[in-house]
Amino acid sequence: MEQDHRLDAVDRRIIRELQRDASLSHAALGEKVGASAASVWRRVRALEKAGVLGRSVRLADPAALGRSVNVLCQVRMHRQTVADRSDFEQFIQAREEIVECYAMSGEWDYLLRIAVRDVADYDRFIMRGVLAHPSVANAASNFALRQVKYTTEIPV
Repeated sequence: MEQDHRLDAVDRRIIRELQRDASLSHAALGEKVGASAASVWRRVRALEKAGVLGRSVRLADPAALGRSVNVLCQVRMHRQTVADRSDFEQFIQAREEIVECYAMSGEWDYLLRIAVRDVADYDRFIMRGVLAHPSVANAASNFALRQVKYTTEIPV
């Protein structure tokens, strides 16, 4: 099921529904997509095995957890060696404040989304963390004023 065209209409409905609410029982999911609970169970397992569906998680409210400040940080490396990139990416994986990281094309090497408590928290993080890393040449930060759209749903 690696290619999009191998998904039938029921698979697509299952994926849409699970992206909205992964806590649905197989019976409830079956009602929503027009299939039996047993059929849905088999299809979900097949979609998981094919790598189309990943693990189930619950989304947390950043504000309720005291992490309401979203910062988008662009990072430029000193050098583009495999070792430097690997070392930096290990650093990224170890930092809980970094909730997303993308290796980029263009002027900047990485784009980070960082969830922090406040500006002082970000200042400590950027100065003692990102900018202190030996592979990092410089960084530019933008603070999100408000969230206009956020979704975890991929169009199916």
